[in-house]
Amino acid sequence: MPPQIETAFTEQHRRTLPNSDWHLQPLYQFLSELGITVMQANYSRYVVDLNRAIKPPLFGSFWTAIVPEQTAFKQPIYLQKPTAAAVKERIDRYYRPYHQKLTELLNDAIAHHGKVYLFDLHSFMGLITDDICLGNANGTTCSEKLINIVEESLKKQTYQVVQNKVFTGGYITRHYGLQPNVEALQIELRYTNYLSDEQIESEAIPSWRGDKFEQAKQKLKAAFAEIIRQVKSETENL
Repeated sequence: MPPQIETAFTEQHRRTLPNSDWHLQPLYQFLSELGITVMQANYSRYVVDLNRAIKPPLFGSFWTAIVPEQTAFKQPIYLQKPTAAAVKERIDRYYRPYHQKLTELLNDAIAHHGKVYLFDLHSFMGLITDDICLGNANGTTCSEKLINIVEESLKKQTYQVVQNKVFTGGYITRHYGLQPNVEALQIELRYTNYLSDEQIESEAIPSWRGDKFEQAKQKLKAAFAEIIRQVKSETENL
């Protein structure tokens, strides 16, 4: 969180912000080992939400605006709200470079391989109680074959998985998944699968260190290794 933005938040929301995709970088650290190209967000979604389209109102609802005014639970987070110029500056500084780089990576992969699979990784708490929700905008951003491969690979690791239940895919999945030679899938992982319950309930950034986290990491690594194996097999048989 850039200091000049953090100082505008309430005291409570300087300590923690809900629905923040906590600690996915260390959780999915193994992806590069499996040969998957990884691009990560370095700033909080409360700075600017990379998974929202640039459309008015730019400052507003957590669920639709690029810069959220409140939390997902409609709690005000600002002592001093950003100006329209400040919101635009955030988009130019943090949002546009991210999507420009993502577009470059996808185009490079298509140029080398003819096709690319994009997994947009998130985590959540609330709205549903399932372990994992896979979203492909109700069948429009990736094939049924791909989403089923991912579902079955995760189920083998004892995860309970649903498809397109509330979390059907945000802007990244929907925008890039409709482009030629791209299959995009959003993967939402419930906090309780990798963070301790005590940490989730506290009004502070949860710690990721511990046995539960490491066990989840190993299960996810096995699942993604199986996904890669099956996708390669399908590709070779085309």
